[in-house]
Amino acid sequence: MSTASGGRPLGLDTLVRLQRGRRAPAAPRRLPVPDGMTAPLGCDAVAVPARFGPLVMPRLPRVGCVYADEAHWWWIVPSDSDYALEWPAPARYATGAVVPDTPAVPGLIHRPDDTVPYTPPIPLYLALCRLTGTTPTWSRPVSA
Repeated sequence: MSTASGGRPLGLDTLVRLQRGRRAPAAPRRLPVPDGMTAPLGCDAVAVPARFGPLVMPRLPRVGCVYADEAHWWWIVPSDSDYALEWPAPARYATGAVVPDTPAVPGLIHRPDDTVPYTPPIPLYLALCRLTGTTPTWSRPVSA
């Protein structure tokens, strides 16, 4: 028996061994809202490389929940905070506050004193634009 490519067909033992050798992709992880806090507007997140994190914090009038790991700092923002915004690279917008490709949920490094976890998205956007040297652009017209 030959295959369409002209090679030998793979045996069941080989297929099983190949399947076992494959690593399952890490399940996406969601940033948790801390106990005692409410998120009435839903949650998304904005990530920046860790080197930008300490530079962003003092530029914000209010800082909500911030999570960090070795590679990124994540800010919780209200859902749909990407509407009409083109977040500057290297920032990443994560719908549902899902942090892909992380071995564990990043640790909470800042919690606000009140019960709302959000960092206001427009000041965060402007701070990131300033730090990255990006001119703020509105990707879609906002209609009233």
